[in-house]
Amino acid sequence: MALYEHVFLARQDISAQQVDALVEQYKGVLEANGGKVGRVENWGLKSLTYRINKNRKAHYVLMDIDAPAPAVHEIERQMRINEDILRYMTIAVEKHEDGPSAMMQKRDRDDRPRRDGDRPDRGGFGDRGPRPDRGDREDRPRRPREDRA
Repeated sequence: MALYEHVFLARQDISAQQVDALVEQYKGVLEANGGKVGRVENWGLKSLTYRINKNRKAHYVLMDIDAPAPAVHEIERQMRINEDILRYMTIAVEKHEDGPSAMMQKRDRDDRPRRDGDRPDRGGFGDRGPRPDRGDREDRPRRPREDRA
């Protein structure tokens, strides 16, 4: 059997219990067709980048699936019919990842570089010194601007 990662987006106005019921429904469909579901991650209610069917938010759910292709086609067919499902995507993978997915990993704010010049690859603007290509600016006479002359 093949390994898949399946993500679906459910409407914002259904409850978390209804989302869990959808997961159980699709688990039953997969198991009836000879597949099994591993990890299930509910990512919660998140904002969408753009509106989908007048929805600005959606419940995101990730499922790790080990099933034959006809079982995956069946849940995709049922998701197309279901009005509570806004979008879905199934991706074939070589192996399922251990641990939480990237969406569930808690990132610490200190891991990211700061924007105030405290980056190891770049210095701030003040530590460069004089520019040798311009020379000394005080020695050059200033040209008058054309609109003022």
